[in-house]
Amino acid sequence: MDNAMQPDDTPELRALYKGFDDKHMMPLWTQLGDLMPVHPKPKAVPHVWKWADLLPLAEESGKLVPVGRGGERRAIGLANPGLGGNAYITPTLWCAIQYLLPGENAPEHRHSQNAFRFVVEGEGVWTVVNGDPVRMSRGDLLLTPGWNFHGHHNVATEPMAWIDGLDIPFSQQMDVGFFEFGAERVTDNATPNYSQGERLWCHPGLRPLSGLQNTVASPIGAYRWEHTDAALTEQLLLEDEGNPATVELGHAAIRYVNPTTGGDVMPTIRCEFHRVRAGIETPARQEVGSSVFQVFEGAGAVVLGGETRKLEKGDIFVVPSWVSWSLQAETQFDLFRFSDAPIMERLDFMRTQVTGQ
Repeated sequence: MDNAMQPDDTPELRALYKGFDDKHMMPLWTQLGDLMPVHPKPKAVPHVWKWADLLPLAEESGKLVPVGRGGERRAIGLANPGLGGNAYITPTLWCAIQYLLPGENAPEHRHSQNAFRFVVEGEGVWTVVNGDPVRMSRGDLLLTPGWNFHGHHNVATEPMAWIDGLDIPFSQQMDVGFFEFGAERVTDNATPNYSQGERLWCHPGLRPLSGLQNTVASPIGAYRWEHTDAALTEQLLLEDEGNPATVELGHAAIRYVNPTTGGDVMPTIRCEFHRVRAGIETPARQEVGSSVFQVFEGAGAVVLGGETRKLEKGDIFVVPSWVSWSLQAETQFDLFRFSDAPIMERLDFMRTQVTGQ
């Protein structure tokens, strides 16, 4: 705010301000620039976490930290450097690396917060949602919508790491959280190839008559990599054949959807997957709300707020609200993305600006 518009500093004014302080009041005219900026000014900052740094720390935690009641999960939250030491990757989103050793069981619990898991590599863990074992494999997106009991077990001979995404910061700030312990054992360690939810819902263009009611979150427990890969491949093949099917030239993308509504998989989190051809740079984009990306395969870079940062498989980066970003692909570049877009759109705060098209 222009200092010329501020009142003169007088004993009377200082007494007035002390009265405000004593009664827990704050005048708008001294804070307008912070409370109502001309564009978003996020406290969160752009940041890149290198998978080569994250995985060894997760492995070390596997040697030192048990899984079980109390701590519940061996999950390590990524703390945005601009958010004051909280384990928040953005003001609305949580992202963590979870690590499970062979033979370990993470006991079941449930909470109000919506959650998903994305697997960049590895096999052998099943996540069990309301008693339905769901296989976790490379490239799969696994859902645990709010207030569903869930646990994990590793039946393989190797440890496995994956990323968890939740709306913990949003839920905590809104004071909507509930938590409840479940059974001590996850399940009888069942390991089916396909979960009950997949067997019921994952048939293209078909919907069971027993499931005609819409659901707030998707009833599908796992979105399999083979379908994601095929969809992206076909988008780029159609582009090669002269049919416009991509988001931008050389850039294929899909959104994971709730089959009962056609909307987002969960009410607070949007999940997408992007594939950029080698040599392509996407247009710079600014969006209200925040996003997190993980590189699934390939090499390239992200330009965040004008700064270019190199990326390799497994690397994770965050895009705070209204920070400009674009992707540069050295090789074919595959990235998983999640965001708080459903919140921003539902509240009519969403705004997007694209340059360089």
